[in-house]
Amino acid sequence: MVKQVRRYALFQATPDSKFVKEMYGGYFNVFVSAFGDEGEQWDLFRVIDGEFPRDDDLDKYDGFVLSGSLHDAFAQEDWIIELCSVCKKIDAMKKKILGICFGHQIICRVRGGKVGRALRGPDMGLRKINIVQDMMEPGGYFGEEVPESLLIIECHRDEVLEPPESAKVIGYSDKCNVEIFSVEDHLLCVQGHPEYNKEILLEIIDRVHKIKYIEEEYLEKAKRTIEKIEPDTRRLHILCKNFLKGRSHLV
Repeated sequence: MVKQVRRYALFQATPDSKFVKEMYGGYFNVFVSAFGDEGEQWDLFRVIDGEFPRDDDLDKYDGFVLSGSLHDAFAQEDWIIELCSVCKKIDAMKKKILGICFGHQIICRVRGGKVGRALRGPDMGLRKINIVQDMMEPGGYFGEEVPESLLIIECHRDEVLEPPESAKVIGYSDKCNVEIFSVEDHLLCVQGHPEYNKEILLEIIDRVHKIKYIEEEYLEKAKRTIEKIEPDTRRLHILCKNFLKGRSHLV
C-alpha cells in the first residue's frame, strides 16, 4: 500500500527581501524549514501577485499557511479580497489554516471579527505572551508541557480588535489582547512570527529605519529586546506543527 504524501501550501502575502533571498532562498524556505517535515510536499502561491490554487485543487491539501504582509488585512485591494474568498472556501472545507500576523488578521476578518490599527501602537521586537491555561491541556498543541508564557518575535502595526464570536483566545500580552486564537480544530492564528529568527527581525528593522516607517527611538528599543534573549522557537514550532499535522487538539 502506497503511503499518501501530506501536502501543504504557503500563501505568501509579502515579497521576498534581498536579505531573505540571499540567506534562505526566499520566505518559502523559511516557512518550510520551520513547519515542514521530511516526506511532505509544500507548494508556494504568491498571493500578493495574484497566484492562487484552483478551487478544485484545494481539497488536495492537508493544510495551508498564510504569511505576514506589509499590507493591511482590512484593505480592499483585489488580491486581498480574493484571498479572503479563498480562505472562506478552505474554512468551509474544515481544512487546517495557520495564520501568521497578517494571516492571523485575515482569518479574523473572514470569520466576522474586527481588525484595525493596534490600539497601543505598533509592536516590533521580542514580546512575552501569556498562555490561557484553561484553553490548553497536556498532550495538546504544545505537547505534554503547556507553558505559562512564550517569547515571540513581533512585527506589526495592525491587530485583531475583536476576535470572531466562535474564537477561543489562547494567548495575550500587555501590548495586544489577542496574540493567539483558534476556531474549532482547523484554524489557528498567531499575531507574532514563530517562523522568524533574530537575523530576519534585525534586517526588517534596518529596512523600516531606511523608509522612516517607525521612529528611530522605537526601532532601537526593538533591537534591544532581542540582544540577549532568544525567542521560544522550539515551542512555537511545536505548537504550529502539531496543529498543522493534526497531532493534537485544544480543550
